[in-house]
Order: sequence, then C-alpha cells, then structure tokens
Amino acid sequence: MITARNVTFRYDERTVLDGLSLSIPDGEFCLLVGPNGSGKTTLVRHFNALLTPDSGTVTVDGTDVTERPVVARTSVGMVFQQPRDQFVASTVGADVAFGPENLGLSHEEIDRRVEAALSAVDLAGRGDERLDELSGGEQARAAIAGALAMDPDYLVLDEPLAGLDWPARETVLAHLGDLHEQGTALVVVTHDLRDLHERAERIVGLDDGQVVLDDDPPTALDRVADLGVRDPRC
Repeated sequence: MITARNVTFRYDERTVLDGLSLSIPDGEFCLLVGPNGSGKTTLVRHFNALLTPDSGTVTVDGTDVTERPVVARTSVGMVFQQPRDQFVASTVGADVAFGPENLGLSHEEIDRRVEAALSAVDLAGRGDERLDELSGGEQARAAIAGALAMDPDYLVLDEPLAGLDWPARETVLAHLGDLHEQGTALVVVTHDLRDLHERAERIVGLDDGQVVLDDDPPTALDRVADLGVRDPRC
C-alpha cells in the first residue's frame, strides 16, 4: 500500500500539497483528477521520493520512501507525461535495461526483464531501434516498458494518453488493462476520463493541494465537473 499522511509540500512560498492524506491499496486502479495546479503531479512524485515532503510522510508497504528511495523506486514505477523526459538512452533496449542495471542484477536477469517488458507492450524484437525514431504511441509504450522492467508493484502514469491517436490510445489502454488484471496497482493522473472511468475502481479528485473527492467512478463522475474535468458520459 502507498500511504501519504498529512503531506505538505511547498514550491518557494506556494503551498502545493496542504496536509494531504491518501492511501492506494495493492492492486487498485485509481484515477487522479483535478484542475491544473491542484497538486496531482506533485503528489505522485512523492510516491517514489522524486520529491520530499516539507512535513508528513509517504510510505510504500510500510517503508518511508525518503529513507529508502531505491526501494520505493523499485516498487513504484513512474511514467511521465512526456515519455522523452524519462529516456536515458538512445535505443529502446538500452533504455529499458537502464533501471535493472542500476539494481545490480545479473545480465541474465536484466535480459529476461527487458524481453518480458518489451513483449508486454508489443515492442518485442525492437530493442535496437532508436527512441527518437518511434511514433508518439510507441514512445509511450517504450516508457511503460522501462517502468515495467523494474518489476513494480505500483505503476503511476501521468497523462499517458495525451496526444495519442486512436490506435495508439487503444493499444496503451489494452496494456493497462492487462497489467491491472495481473495484479499491478495503477494510478493514472488525467484530465481526460474517456475510456478510463470504465476500467478504474476509484476516482480521487484534488483541489488546492487537498483531497476533495474520493469515490467509485459512477458516484464520482457526478461531481468531476466541479473540478473542471469533463464527465465522459455527457
């Protein structure tokens, strides 16, 4: 379980998270919504110690992420809104292998993880291709593969469908559904609930750095318009 307790975080003088508390159980598919500046991306970057709270704590399976960030980053995979922002190598295979290599795993285990991760996102056999020559949808899938190679229990995705055409969108959605069925917890930060609300089990809404909505999708959708999020049923 990911647990944030009374988390406050400030950028300069601006409070972005204001005593926020939230838990993400194992295996849950949760959507995180809210207006721009509400604290969504800031919150999820605390889940694997990319950011450190000014006060409060974030734990993953009982471990404080600021005390053991490597453990947190192994358990919580992160896929940024712009996949290019997280690529660290020039080719697909080298990028996917980067995380496992930094865990000090054997070459055999690294190769196994890379092969499994690429297969999971329909990029098997394309490890030698350059990332900058992939389409937007392929880059999104490569970024997911890089996170999957860490064998995470939780996968956090920030606007994973933004800018994708329909075929690419459909492919990413299918892979997210498969991961959820296999027991991976998913936290998706999004402004666009289309095709996601039917798959999710929970919608959490943030505003001014606080949780203002937390319910099952059918109930939560009646209130998302208050957060500037379009009800996909309309």
